[in-house]
Amino acid sequence: MSLDSEHRQIEVKRFIEEVGLLFEFTGLPRMAGRILGWLLICDPPHQSTGELVEVLQASKGSISTMTRLLIQAGMVERMGVPGERRDYFRITLGTWSVLIKQRQAQLAAIRQVAERGLELLAGEDSHRLERLREMRDFHAFFERELPVLIERWEQERHQKDGRRVEEG
Repeated sequence: MSLDSEHRQIEVKRFIEEVGLLFEFTGLPRMAGRILGWLLICDPPHQSTGELVEVLQASKGSISTMTRLLIQAGMVERMGVPGERRDYFRITLGTWSVLIKQRQAQLAAIRQVAERGLELLAGEDSHRLERLREMRDFHAFFERELPVLIERWEQERHQKDGRRVEEG
């Protein structure tokens, strides 16, 4: 193995760990993030459980549990390959829009809690209400604006996909 190849493998492992930590920060188990990290850069874009076990140096049980979690979250899909009996996993196209749409529900829940707090403190000192108003208004703003951004993203993505087809 050449030094360049060794360096590349180290950087790939570093990238996988970085994605694992990033997704752990968002609430997913680190191993789920590591799976995503590999699926983002692997070739071919679909990997078997055995391949994930080998690359990520994880147990088959851990890979199975985390791929099931990622499938339920809509981030990964299970697929078959003609002529092969095993299942493969790949990133679900459009998953990033789905994730943001899920965050919209969280924004709405936080806004609703702030509104309940404002109702609870109705008639109180304006200074006490200021924190709740900011919380409500901030989340209401993003609750309104995210759908517009998602729609713009999806239009841009479809335009880029159309250009790629024309170029190909």
